[in-house]
Amino acid sequence: MAGYFLRRVLTAIPTLLVIITVAFFMMRAAPGGPWDRERQLPPEIEENIKKAYNLDKPLIEQYFDYVINVAQGDFGPSYKFRDFTVTDLIMGGFPASLQVGGMAILLALIIGVTLGTYAALRRNSWVDYSVMGVAMTGIAIPNFVMAPILTLIFGVYLSWLPVAGWGDGGWQNKLLPVISLALPQIAYIARLTRGSMIEVLHSNYIRTAYAKGLRERLVLARHAVKGAMLPVVSYLGPATAAVVTGSVVIETIFDIPGIGRYFVQGALNRDYPVVMGTVIFYAVLIIVLNLIVDLIYGWLDPKVRVHD
Repeated sequence: MAGYFLRRVLTAIPTLLVIITVAFFMMRAAPGGPWDRERQLPPEIEENIKKAYNLDKPLIEQYFDYVINVAQGDFGPSYKFRDFTVTDLIMGGFPASLQVGGMAILLALIIGVTLGTYAALRRNSWVDYSVMGVAMTGIAIPNFVMAPILTLIFGVYLSWLPVAGWGDGGWQNKLLPVISLALPQIAYIARLTRGSMIEVLHSNYIRTAYAKGLRERLVLARHAVKGAMLPVVSYLGPATAAVVTGSVVIETIFDIPGIGRYFVQGALNRDYPVVMGTVIFYAVLIIVLNLIVDLIYGWLDPKVRVHD
């Protein structure tokens, strides 16, 4: 296990280097600069600012300096958020993004697996068609459409929940953004669970379990659900990272102080360190979550073994 973990970490290093390289040069290739949207600065002041942020150096030298700093854990200062480093912004926004995204994934997993399993057990019945119809609707309607609808119903018309703002981080402020993020994921997980469960229920080892006289509930709990979770677990790795760090629309609609808001503002303002730091953080999160998924996958499927 230790050898497998070490190999995955070593494999992640060149992957991260490629991501950093592509993101770095793509950001520089985009038209405009960090201070183009401000009033025209005198040339000498603009030169001093560039020198302060090492932007006066050749591009390739900037790249190597940045890679060395990242290797030391330094993402640099933000160009637009005064007196804040990129690390400060990420660590300040990550708890809110993690809470909302984590609860959304947990809610999606519980409801999606339940609905998918029930639809598979009632295959080709009205229950199956209803669940899959709702799932397709959830996939077709994006969360930036569903969020305003939920806000209008529960926040404006019924006045049950706050329409925006983080407040003190209470559940009332989290409920609508969590539901808005969870709805598409519920649809995806329900469809994955249904398809996988149907395939597992026709497997030989399930037939053997029934032939031995085991009750249906026991067969489902001990064998079928565990096998049907394999594609769901594979999906959860990148999906969790995407929900936690990519919920920029939801964070904007509900005014949540998360990472996504800083990323979009950084991209619009050509705040290179903020965009780069967020991209690297996102990549690391995906790698870590995929590693966790691989370990869980090996536990769920006895045929998959992790060798040193």
